[in-house]
This record gives sequence, C-alpha cells and structure tokens, in this order.
Amino acid sequence: MEDRKIERPVFPKKAVITSGMPYGNKELHFGHVGGVFVHADTFARFLRDRIGSENVVFVSGTDCYGSPILASYRKIVDEGEYNGTIEEYVRENHEKQKEVLDKYEMSLNLYGASALDRAGEIHKEVSENIFNKLYEDGYLVKLSSPQFYDPDKKVLLNGRQVVGKCPIEGCTSEKGYADECDLGHQYMPSELIDPKSILSGKTPELKDVTNWYFKLDEYNNLLNEDNNYLKNNSNWRKYLLNTIEEFLKPPIIYVKRKLLDGITDIEDKLPKHTIIDEPKKPSISFVFENLNDRDKAREIFDKLGIRFRTGKTLVPFRLSGNVEWGIEVPEKEDLKDLTFWVWPESLWAPISFTKTYLESIGKDKEAWKDFWISKDSKVYQFIGEDNIYFYGIAEMAMAMALLGINSSDVVNWENINLPHLIANNHLLFMDKKASSSGKVKPPMARELLNHYTAEQLRMHFLSLGLVKKSVSFMPQAFMKEEDKQGPDTVLKDGNLLTNVFNRLARSCFYTAQKYYESNIPVGEISKEILDESNDAILTYERYMYNHEFHSVTYVLDSYIRKMNKYWVNNMRIAETNGDEKLRKQVLIDSFHAVRTTLTLIHPIAPNSSELLREYLNVNNKLWSWDYIFEPIYKFIDEPTNHRLKYLEPREDFFEKHESQLAN
Repeated sequence: MEDRKIERPVFPKKAVITSGMPYGNKELHFGHVGGVFVHADTFARFLRDRIGSENVVFVSGTDCYGSPILASYRKIVDEGEYNGTIEEYVRENHEKQKEVLDKYEMSLNLYGASALDRAGEIHKEVSENIFNKLYEDGYLVKLSSPQFYDPDKKVLLNGRQVVGKCPIEGCTSEKGYADECDLGHQYMPSELIDPKSILSGKTPELKDVTNWYFKLDEYNNLLNEDNNYLKNNSNWRKYLLNTIEEFLKPPIIYVKRKLLDGITDIEDKLPKHTIIDEPKKPSISFVFENLNDRDKAREIFDKLGIRFRTGKTLVPFRLSGNVEWGIEVPEKEDLKDLTFWVWPESLWAPISFTKTYLESIGKDKEAWKDFWISKDSKVYQFIGEDNIYFYGIAEMAMAMALLGINSSDVVNWENINLPHLIANNHLLFMDKKASSSGKVKPPMARELLNHYTAEQLRMHFLSLGLVKKSVSFMPQAFMKEEDKQGPDTVLKDGNLLTNVFNRLARSCFYTAQKYYESNIPVGEISKEILDESNDAILTYERYMYNHEFHSVTYVLDSYIRKMNKYWVNNMRIAETNGDEKLRKQVLIDSFHAVRTTLTLIHPIAPNSSELLREYLNVNNKLWSWDYIFEPIYKFIDEPTNHRLKYLEPREDFFEKHESQLAN
C-alpha cells in the first residue's frame, strides 16, 4: 500500500469511549440505544480492532442520584406501587438497563452505577477529591441564590419540582425548571417565568440558599479560544462547535422596543454597556462587560417595571444542593449538609468508572491518567444534543481548572488534551420527539427486540445520519396497518447483511465444499478486486475517524453489492462454460471480499461476524487493522491442514428475526 501515498488518519495510542448516562428511574428506551449507545459501541469496537483491545476502555453507567430519581421513587412509594429502598429501586433499574445493553451486543468494559457497589465507592472518592482540588485552587465560590419554597407544603423545592417558562430569549422549550430548561439553558431561579410548584400547583416563594458554585463565567474567553482552535484544527462536528459558541456570548438583556417608549434616562442608570439597536428587530440588546453588571441592570429594569429577557451567557455553575439522595459535599467553612448536584458529579462519573474497571483488572490506581490525561490518549464522549452545555461548556472549563489552567492564562491549545465530544441530533419517533414525560411515549429498547434483531437495529440506527440532523425512527412493527407504506425502512440496511452478504458468503462456502474439499483456493487476488477492497478500507477508515457512521454504512453497501455482482456475473460464466480457471479465480477474489467485509462489519454486527470467522476457521488476527490489507491466508494457523467448517444448506450467518421468517 505504500505506493498509494494516501494520507491516513492518525489514531491515539489509548482511548476512552463514554456514552451518556441514563437516569436510574427508568428502563432504556429506543433513543438511549439508537441515539447514542450504538454509535459509541461501534466506535469502541472499531478502535479495539484498530489500536488493540488492551488500549481501549468503554464505560458508561446508570446516573443514580438527583431529584428526578428521588421524585420518581417517592411517587411510586406514595401510590403504593413500591415498598423497597431508593437504592433497591435504582439497582433494579440499573440491572434492567444492563440486561438490555447486553442484548444489543454492547461491549462495555464497565456499565457501572454512580451509587452502587465498588463503582459507587470510587465515585464518592473522586467527587470529594475533585471538589477539594477546585476549592483549594480557588475555583469555587459561595453564592446565596434564591431557591423556590412551597409555603403550602413548607419545603424547599428541588430543581424538577418547579416548572415554568424558560427566560432565555428565543428558547422554544416547553419545560423550564428551577435553574435550567429541558434544552439545557442555564439561568438563575429568579429569572424563571411563571413558576409553579408541582407539589401544590401554586406559585412558590423564593428563599435565599447558599451553595458552592464553580466560577464558570470566568472561563468564557478561554472556552471561546478553544472553540475557535477546534474549528480550524480538528474534526469536531461543526454544528456542535456552533452550538457551544452560542453559549459563549457576553451578558445581554433584551427589552422590547415598545417597553422603552417614554423612558429617557435609562442609559444613565445602567452599569457600563453597549446597545445593539437593529431597526428590523422588536427588541433592543443591552450588552454588559460581566455578569455582575448584567445582574445590576436586571434589578434596575425590575424596579422600573420593564419586562426583559436575558441571553445565553455563562453563569456560575452550581456544584451543590440540598437533595438528600446524593453524594455528600465535603464540609468547608460554614457550609454543611450539602450534596452534589447530579449534573456536575455525572460529568466526572466516567473517570470513576474508568478507575473502577482498571482496578478490577489489577491496574495501578493512577493508571486512569494514562487514558484520560496522557498526550498519547484521547477521550471520546458520545452525547445527545440536549447535553452540549454540560459537556461542552461546564465539563471543559472544570477540566481546564483541574489541569491547572487559570482563566487568565495564555494557552497553547495544541498541548491541551481535552475530551472529544460527539453529539448526535435527536432521534425522533414517527416524526415526533418522544419523551417518557411527554405526549409521545417512546418504545422501550427491549420491545424493539420482539420484532427486529439487535444487528438489524444497529445497522439501521447507524445509517440514519444523526450527525447531520434529527431523523425519525419509523418501524412498521409499531405502525397501524393503514399507515404502512412500502417496505419496512428499519430492515433496509440490515438486509445488506441478512440478504446480500449472506448470499456471497454462503456461495463461497458451498462452492469450496463442492469443488475444493472445503479448502480456500490459494492464488493471487485480481487487481480489480484488490483495488476495490483497499479503496473501501481506506474510505471506511476515514469515515470512522470522523464519526460519520452513516457514511460507513454507505461504503459497506456499495462494496458488498459490487462484490456480490462480481460473483454473480463471473461465476455464471464459469459454470456455463465449465471454466475451472475462472471459477477458482472468482472464488479466490470472493473469499478476499468476504475477508475484507468481515473485518469492516465486525464493529457493527459483532456476534454474527464472529460466527462467520469461526466457520472460516481463521484466527483472531483477522480483526486487527495491523493486517487489514493482508489476504485471508494470513489468518490460517495450519495452512496444510486447513478446512472450512462445514456449512449446512440454507444456513445463515446474519439471521433475520423469527417474526420476519414467519412472514
């Protein structure tokens, strides 16, 4: 391959892959699996083949703590549907999640739980250590901020016990909670519009509560620098970087133009600011130099009775709260009896899980740094688009702080190894956004397996192109009969394996059994087939490097169909003419096509790929990209005694679901 002079992507020597953590109050629905986990697992499996399985750690787990879990638990207990402890409740959901992921052939080194077993113990240690370091290095601040209080119930309300309208200008969220909406916008509780307590249905009061906050707003400039560097020097998804950029605007207040009519001295009353007044827009923008000045301006507008909305900007990131179901925050100064807010501790949970896994295989307690911090390593985090703020803003700034990068430092970004985010757009259901708490209920991931195989679903989810836009999942098994039109789209990509590749592989086996005593004929591979195969390998590799999984499926589709067509056209000629030489050449070429396809399909359809490898009777080196351009003979341990495992008539390597066979 040296003479091709194609620049191939460079992969890290070690890698961690993480996938977004499902809450511990539910089973996995189709979006968890199809929107994130399948992509993360495919990339983890590819990297194991590409850089060695010992150099790859794939972790995720159940997000056990926080107000959503506590609220769900209390509800089913109050309604008499459950009588166990909250830990038992979380454990049951964790085991169900883990079971479903196994059924989808996920290859997690550890699927932990942030509150359970050894992973929970290590996570508690990691949480305390991170808090202490941030505190000692001066990155934390005590802030008294208003928290909602229900006077009827006489309790402080946690984040999910208050619902109102998001105050951020232009936000389309239908649900704003105490200090964040369900689209990830952050604001102070006092900004929430029309708040209501979900306990009493009444408007709650605000009481000042003191918590620990990370000085996130001070990292605005560095985050902007990093974002610009990534735009010009990385293969990060552009829409992801654009979304991050939207959060990094200066502090702004938007006021409807008509509300300022007759007020002449407003500019003199406000802190230092600039005004953006675009005649075609209904609002005037007041831009401030810092968050404190913006908040002073908010007070002034309030006193004048002028309604306003704030823009996206960085605010201090809350680390603590008073939800009893959580990890205790170390007592500092006069603050005690606090627990970690679930979002920050879930951001560092993958470190806890990595440490847990490495400990379980006998590694040193500091070995996690070889995967998370070393310049030869890379962390790839697969997330949904709703969580970009937390991973792309809060996590990155805290990582800088923990690496000793101050907000005023001059940074050489080439030397900073921060996690690489891969954010997918929404996976819709029947053209609508499905949510466990919304009108459109998502099907459970477990339910899908009653109608489709895991590998059919894996192929389909990868093909949807969530890198580009939100895409609808439309399984005919969940449609009314009158709504079904044409073939089931879920099966289209899976058919490439269950139909086309199956035919090619079986044809090779049956021909070898009939004419060559179950031997793979030895000979030179045709240049045409070699070139097609090598081009497919290199194109596939580039798309995998860029996490363009839909393009990976296109490469496979094109290559497999070409190889199948080559077999059909040329073997027909050989059989018609009794041309033994041509038959042998076609079989040599087609076994190379099977060998190539098998390595490329291995990360996507692992179990069936392993079955076919066993029938080929070749060793595990077949999966290694160290030998990706080698012919199949390279993987035969005893060439003189080699035989294919006998394939019975009508046997399939890549099987259809039993419900599809009945039809």
